[in-house]
Amino acid sequence: MSKVGDLEPDPSVIGNIVKPPFVRLPDPKQLFIDRARRFRALADGHDLAAYLTFLADLSDAQAGIQDSLPEPEMPPAGNLARAREHRMPPLDRSRFTADAAFDATLERLLAAADAIDMPAAAREALTRLRQAEAAIPTMIRNALDDTIPIESLAEHVFVAAALQVHFARMAQRLDPTQLGPVGDGACPACGGAPAASLIVGWPNAQGSRFCSCSLCSTLWNYVRARCTVCGKTEKISYQEIEGGAGQVKAEICESCGSYSKVLHQHKNNALDPVADDVASLGLDLLVRELGFRRGSVNLFLLGY
Repeated sequence: MSKVGDLEPDPSVIGNIVKPPFVRLPDPKQLFIDRARRFRALADGHDLAAYLTFLADLSDAQAGIQDSLPEPEMPPAGNLARAREHRMPPLDRSRFTADAAFDATLERLLAAADAIDMPAAAREALTRLRQAEAAIPTMIRNALDDTIPIESLAEHVFVAAALQVHFARMAQRLDPTQLGPVGDGACPACGGAPAASLIVGWPNAQGSRFCSCSLCSTLWNYVRARCTVCGKTEKISYQEIEGGAGQVKAEICESCGSYSKVLHQHKNNALDPVADDVASLGLDLLVRELGFRRGSVNLFLLGY
């Protein structure tokens, strides 16, 4: 592993650069189509090929079930103004209850998952989930609270995948001009933690950093060299696998002892905050050996 410098300047303060947008809301169907494609590309020759291929198929299912889903129940109009006034996300995950749209999403996802070629343990978990309807509300709450029991990780993967679809569909329906910061490392749409952050190459945002929500996939602008967990800017450094291409790095914060991944999407537009996070698990293991804890959330890396 090699250390890659210390503080990097935030390009948004450099002259002649247009201020980037604060948020970019997800396109739910295209999001999962692109993610499936990236998982498949990463699986080729990878030590985690079987798992990455399974997640590619699951991402395809997430994209394929969306046509003609019921409209999700959105918060009342007045809630958005109150949420902005009090710096709170309008999609309150702490108060989420399944509506008809989510029920249909989960039902379709489980049906689509039946056709996926998966390891025996995952197949058994899918069967248990289908037989444990009464436990689903608890699983939903576990996934939203990031408190998933180790003994039922596999079942929760399917529930989490349905929640990703549902919350992405809700986030898409928000007005981006009405969203504002709600705290370090918190999605301005749903309050979720980032899976990773991206250094983008978009027009009018070249070199800017965006965190990617692990739940709804909203992207929000964030200072380049600032910890997404504690918000501090000092004692930040970057690590990557020795001989890496400089596309996936771990941002380490010595102030709070945490790390999260930064993907240099401006170098490779195909990088995906969920897929590339899973595929770079080796970087997690090495950084953890240095004594740092993971400060981000990936619903497909449960248990790590």
